[in-house]
Amino acid sequence: MGITAAITAVHGYVPDYILTNQELERMVDTTDEWIMTRTGIKERHILKEPGKATSDMAVEAINGLLKKRGISAEEIDLLICCTITGDLIFPSTACIICDKIGAKNAWGYDLGAACSGFLFGLETGNNMILSGKYKKVIVVGGDKMSSIIDYTDRNTCIIFGDGMGAVLLEPNYEELGIMDSILHVDGSGREFLHQKAGGSLKPPTHETIDAGEHYVYQEGKTVYKFAVTNMAEVSREIMDRNNLVADDIAWLVPHQANKRIIDATAERMGIDSSKVMLNIQHFGNTTNGTLPLCLWEWESQLKKGDNIVLSAFGGGFTWGAIWIKWAY
Repeated sequence: MGITAAITAVHGYVPDYILTNQELERMVDTTDEWIMTRTGIKERHILKEPGKATSDMAVEAINGLLKKRGISAEEIDLLICCTITGDLIFPSTACIICDKIGAKNAWGYDLGAACSGFLFGLETGNNMILSGKYKKVIVVGGDKMSSIIDYTDRNTCIIFGDGMGAVLLEPNYEELGIMDSILHVDGSGREFLHQKAGGSLKPPTHETIDAGEHYVYQEGKTVYKFAVTNMAEVSREIMDRNNLVADDIAWLVPHQANKRIIDATAERMGIDSSKVMLNIQHFGNTTNGTLPLCLWEWESQLKKGDNIVLSAFGGGFTWGAIWIKWAY
C-alpha cells in the first residue's frame, strides 16, 4: 500500500476583540441588514493588541495543535506559513514562528496565494510528505487582515477579519488523507483585487500612503462573478474526476468570503446545506485562515474515512479544490 499525507491534528485561533456590524454602522455608511444580505457576515475578530502580528496568532494555533497531538515543536520537520500579511517583508513569517515555538529542527517558508493560500500550502505539504523525506509538516494559514483594510471603505471593511488555523500532516498507510487536488491561477485577474503599493513595483512613499494605496483594493462585482463561477466549477470537477457523487461527500469546506458564493458552490455540487461548513457569520473572511478555522470548529463532527472537499477562490486570481479522506 502506498503512502499518503493525512491531517492528524488541527487547531485554530481568533483574537478576543469582536467587531460587530453595529459598530461598523458607526464607522461607515452601511447597515447590519445590508452586510448580512450581501455577505452573510455578522461579526469578525480583530487583533487589536499593539505589537501583535500574524506570527502571534500562528503560535497560538500551532501550540494548541502540538498539545492535541502530544508532540513537541522539535519534532516538526517543516513549517509552511500561508499568509499575505506577513509580520515583515523579510524574514519570512515562517522563520519567526519557528523561533517563537521552538521548532529548532524545522525549516520553513511563506506561501502567498491570497485566499487560496491554505489549499496551495496543503498540496505543497502533501508532496513534501510523499517525497519520503518529511514525517511531520505543519501548514498554518491566516491573516491579520485588519492591518491592510481601510476602515473608511465600506466595500471592503465589512468583509475581512483576523484569525489563523493550523494542521499537521503526517504519512498515512491506510489510503486516507489528501487524495486529489485541482489548483489554478490566472494573473490577469490581479487588476480587480490587489494591494496597490508596498511591493517592489510601488515602494512606500508619502504619496502612496496619502493616496491610501497600502489597503486592499477590490472591484467587488468582477471578483464575485469570477469567484462564483470558478469555485463552483472546480469543486464539481474534483467530484467528477474521482467518480464522487453528492451522497459520497460528508462535508464541503468552502472559503468563507461570501455566503452567496458558498451557496452556489454547494448547489453546483448537489450538496445539501447541512453538509456545508459555514462560520462566515462569526469570523468574516480571514483570507488564508478560513479553511483551517472551519476544520477546527467542526473537528469533533468529522469521522474517519469522511470524504471532504475543500474549495477556495482568491486574489491573483487563484482557485482550486482538494479532496481529503479524513484520517481520524
